[in-house]
Amino acid sequence: MMIYDVDTALLRSFVTLAETGSFSRTGRRVGRSQSAISGQIQKLEDALGRVLFDRTTRKVRLTRDGEALLGYARRMIATADAMIEHFRSADIAGEVRFAAPDDFASAYLPGILGEFAAAHEFVTLHVSCELTLRLIEQFEAGLHDLVIVKTDPARPYPGARKLRREALVWVGAPALALPFEEARSRYAALERALPLVLSPAPCVYRSRAAAALDARGVVWTPTYMTQSLAGSLAAVRAGLGWSVMPRAMVPEDLAVLDERLGWPVLDPAEIALLTRDPASPAAAALAGFIEERVPGDAEEAAPRRVTSGSRG
Repeated sequence: MMIYDVDTALLRSFVTLAETGSFSRTGRRVGRSQSAISGQIQKLEDALGRVLFDRTTRKVRLTRDGEALLGYARRMIATADAMIEHFRSADIAGEVRFAAPDDFASAYLPGILGEFAAAHEFVTLHVSCELTLRLIEQFEAGLHDLVIVKTDPARPYPGARKLRREALVWVGAPALALPFEEARSRYAALERALPLVLSPAPCVYRSRAAAALDARGVVWTPTYMTQSLAGSLAAVRAGLGWSVMPRAMVPEDLAVLDERLGWPVLDPAEIALLTRDPASPAAAALAGFIEERVPGDAEEAAPRRVTSGSRG
């Protein structure tokens, strides 16, 4: 029986192409030309004897065989990364105090932190979740070694290292998936402010919503204010108002309201990493681990579904 080996480099390009749906974006992310990526995919398809993607001039989509391979590929890459990390960092030990906003942690961090813990058995993680404002206050007070925060790209926190940029969108219950002018007129006729579901200030998502509506001269009010993403989603689903969240995190049962319906375009937010200077070897290892594995900017990343947590 002939045995075939599959290069993990081919699998990395395959997974990235599956996530981005674009040879050009895949090339930028893995540092190869479009033709090189095409060659890698062809080599992988030849090795497996299966067609993995349906290719058109506008889109690249996984075939059924490609979807079946995706889980295997991700597990093989994770295993290879964990093996290399284990032997490269066997001498790293200590404790790391790490914190992040709940919604971001729920969407992106469980697998990353699990892989890190498996690869660094002598490092103890202390993980907590909090609103961005409190995270920054706690970081400045010396309570954390590194934190992930949500920021305004135009006003980054000093020393912050960008992880990804989040494209923000308006969301609403399906019954409130209205054109913007219709929604605005409905409440204006009742002499009521446009109802929004928001986090307490200061919050970058709240400030984005306020700026967009104020620029249109729209009177708005936070009819439901909560720090909890679960509470926010429940309020939106109940039709208590519209809200703002990252496009990549919108649950499937909520409607995205964008410029095609006349809703104001929202400026993006940025997710950034703050670390102590100098960082301990264990904290530096975790920071690098996170930077390598958090997906790129939202337009290049596969959506994640988030159903609980806090928003700020």
